[in-house]
Amino acid sequence: MSEKPDHLPRDLTVYVLARFALVAVVALGLSLAGVPLLVSVLIGLVVGLPLGLLLLRGLNQRVTAGLAKRNESRARARADLRAQLRGDDPVA
Repeated sequence: MSEKPDHLPRDLTVYVLARFALVAVVALGLSLAGVPLLVSVLIGLVVGLPLGLLLLRGLNQRVTAGLAKRNESRARARADLRAQLRGDDPVA
């Protein structure tokens, strides 16, 4: 059985760094426009949330798919362990 390599850690790291960079770019732009730093960072956080969902849609979908795949395999392993503890036949 050939499985694709797990890219979730890489995708998640890139996604988090891209979100931070997006907030930093918005905050930097506002700071250069004369807005105080704390206010520009707060606005960057608020604006960065919906903007990140739009601009990083593909990366967000890859991260979501990777998390769903990992959760599925963990749920399957948990069900197998519970079946073994009950003494049921192992699930194939």
